[in-house]
Parts: sequence; structure tokens; C-alpha cells
Amino acid sequence: MTAENDIVLIYLEDQPLSFARIEGILPDTKPSWYHVRMLLLQIPVQVVTWILRDVYIDGTEFTMNGKRMRLEKVEAPEQEPAPDEKTIQTAAKKSGGKLISLKDLKKD
Repeated sequence: MTAENDIVLIYLEDQPLSFARIEGILPDTKPSWYHVRMLLLQIPVQVVTWILRDVYIDGTEFTMNGKRMRLEKVEAPEQEPAPDEKTIQTAAKKSGGKLISLKDLKKD
């Protein structure tokens, strides 16, 4: 289920339009309808509030001004764990390179 702070991709007529972060979901006076406040991640950044049914928030297609719209929750891809310092040093030695610590270069 899509919730506050989730990133969604907004589709217009089956074409990706913009990314947005869900800022808030508040109930409307009508049952199963919500005020969905979104931060549109585009230039310029803007905040919009759409009144949507719960199923529309979770990806069911709806229409707005006669145009087909859809929200799709964005899931972060699985990432490999970052290598530890020993692994990096070993790789640097094998390749004949030298490991330089940016932390040590930082001036106070």
C-alpha cells in the first residue's frame, strides 16, 4: 500500500509524467476518498492536493479531466552491500593502485 513519504510515478495516458513524494493522506468527508498531498519532483517543485479513492492511491487507473491517470509506487532496486575497507584495500593492492582516504584529506 502506498503511504506517506513514498515516491510514486505519475502516469498520464500510459506515459510517465513525473515523480512525486506523498506528503500526506487525509480522509475526505466521503468514505474511501482521501486528500493526497504530493510534492511533484520536477522543475519547478510544487505541492498539489488531489482527492482520490483508496484504490487510486494504490495504482488503479482513474481519469482526471477526461485523461487516464495512474500512480505507481516506486520501489528502490536491491543493492549489493557496500564493500568494507579491507576489501577495497585488497583490490587496490592487486591492481597496483594506491588507496587514498578522502577522510584523511579533509581539513579541519
